[in-house]
Amino acid sequence: MSAALSHLKVLDLSRVLAGPWASQTLADFGAQVIKVERPEKGDDTRAWGPPFLKDNHGGTTNESAYFMSANRGKESVCIDITSDEGQQQIKKLAEQCDVVIENFKVGGAKKYGLDYESLSKQNPRLIYCSITGFGQTGPYKDRPGYDFLVQAMGGLMSVTGDEKSGPQKVGVALTDVMTGLYATVGILTAITEREKSGLGQHVDLALLDVTAATLANQATNFLVGDKVPTGLGNAHPNIVPYQSFETADGHMIVAVGNDGQFKRFCQVINLAGLADDENYTSNEQRVLNRVTLVPMLQAQLKRKNRDEWLAEFEKHQVPAGPINTIDEVFSNEQILARDMRVKVKHALNDELELPGNPIKLSRTPVSYDKAPPLLGQHTESVFKQFGIDES
Repeated sequence: MSAALSHLKVLDLSRVLAGPWASQTLADFGAQVIKVERPEKGDDTRAWGPPFLKDNHGGTTNESAYFMSANRGKESVCIDITSDEGQQQIKKLAEQCDVVIENFKVGGAKKYGLDYESLSKQNPRLIYCSITGFGQTGPYKDRPGYDFLVQAMGGLMSVTGDEKSGPQKVGVALTDVMTGLYATVGILTAITEREKSGLGQHVDLALLDVTAATLANQATNFLVGDKVPTGLGNAHPNIVPYQSFETADGHMIVAVGNDGQFKRFCQVINLAGLADDENYTSNEQRVLNRVTLVPMLQAQLKRKNRDEWLAEFEKHQVPAGPINTIDEVFSNEQILARDMRVKVKHALNDELELPGNPIKLSRTPVSYDKAPPLLGQHTESVFKQFGIDES
């Protein structure tokens, strides 16, 4: 059976994370993704290590783990974009592709004649996705943008951490990843619209816009409630108790989402009377009175070990769980059962392991048949397919 997106050809001129994350998602579902890289050096992230991939004999390669995280399923083509010849080669590819993804600074692609206006004249059906720090318009449009910088500027760091730690960034480049996912949604939306109009369009993604949008309830807490959110550490601004607690031998998470769960929670920890106390009967009251409630819960939870509590909570359907390290995540039975740890046959290592794709389609699932490519691995075959003179 054909893969869901096997009818699409994507020309990926992006590098690092946000753009490659979008193109990897499209590749996972069968799109042909042609990754254009600089000769000799390639994508910046190829050098972002250690760690680096080990080959079949246990030796170290120069293929970084970071590059592996966002580039499976693609074909690597080396083109010197600064040369006239290279620009003509890219134009030839773009004429035959459905999608172009790029993350040059604003105006960067235009100086090479590779902007949307130029390429769409030759291919009116082209979907052209630009990813920048601040977008194609506005007073910040010419500024460079990076995930860490935009996590700060976009407010995400202000609600991560607590009074003791101060503002904290998220432990992964979440703004880049979310921008890549929004870019994927935008591209597929434009492709769906093209079925009606027959025309492509420009998709404009900004890291700052995405960060502001994904503040979600924290954004509306301010816009609706007119109060600036602050960092609450592992606590939740709108739900109590929904946070980490210390037990006799470590920490765990309790995620009580409604009053019924709170009642069962209180019964399990032998504080059943709290559920009938007018100060704590509803979530609204618990949020208003968290300062008095949480210390009582914490004192009780320190009386037993983590796993003892977790077993009781599971038995009584109280949402709770451990704080796993990443090695514990990828040995977890649920993660393994859901194919979230997959093997891909790489040119240098037959047993390369990568995180799986979380989207599970019933008829056209992801097929992990292409590993992250070596630099320029597919230049010859792609040039031949698209009728480009190899000389």
